[in-house]
Amino acid sequence: MMQPLTKVMQGTTCTVKWALGLPDIIEKLRELKIEQGSKLRVVCKNHDYMIIGVEHQSTLDKNMIIRILNYDAQLYINQVERGKEVYPVGIFVFYTGDKEWTYPKSLKESLKVPPEMEDYINDWKLPVLELQNMDPQILKSKRLKEVVEISQSMLEGDYEKLRTNCMISVENYKMASILTHTDIKEEDLPEGDEINMCKAMDQLFQRFENQGIEKGKLNTLKEQLKVKLGTLSSPLEKQLTNTSLEKLNVLTLNIFNINSEEDVLKIIN
Repeated sequence: MMQPLTKVMQGTTCTVKWALGLPDIIEKLRELKIEQGSKLRVVCKNHDYMIIGVEHQSTLDKNMIIRILNYDAQLYINQVERGKEVYPVGIFVFYTGDKEWTYPKSLKESLKVPPEMEDYINDWKLPVLELQNMDPQILKSKRLKEVVEISQSMLEGDYEKLRTNCMISVENYKMASILTHTDIKEEDLPEGDEINMCKAMDQLFQRFENQGIEKGKLNTLKEQLKVKLGTLSSPLEKQLTNTSLEKLNVLTLNIFNINSEEDVLKIIN
């Protein structure tokens, strides 16, 4: 009968059938050469548990300490109401913004507490883990280390450093892009499991450059149309924003033939 190690009695020897868990745990099992069919003896068991929560935050929030306090309190209340053993709760903020976290990291810091009442006001801490300031070297997981290193380079705008990581997995590239809010399109990704960072950065720069050219051309074209027509309606401005660069070029070539918004719509639709 299969059962998890947490259910196995101390002193029991068992055979490994499946190995499931966090990446760090799986990596450690591989280092120890523990695989399917390996024999394990449960020497001792640790029954200490706690509830860990992660709040992902990409923008600064001065009221975050209040939110975390509320989360902690709700988790404790829920445990009490279930009538079971109450485990400690630890919630921290994983901050992936490009600005340094400058808001209070404790409840007392966020309040104006009279000095004479200092000893009577309970405090609450706000652990903040900042992606930009993390030390990747302390991470045991090779994948997490790579994601953090790539993310930090993206946040710093250090694309030359990104080029030094020649080949990385596509999944790690996607994860770093999500964490740093980098606008990655499907066309930026190659087929297969790995991506050449030198090539990826060139493609990304080219697309950003094209977007810049398109935005500049659009702004110029809008100004020209305002001179011709006097004003532009909001629906037309919105439609122009979503128009391809190719059609904007056609519209520019016909600018002297434009006498109404209908003339514009005939060209871009």
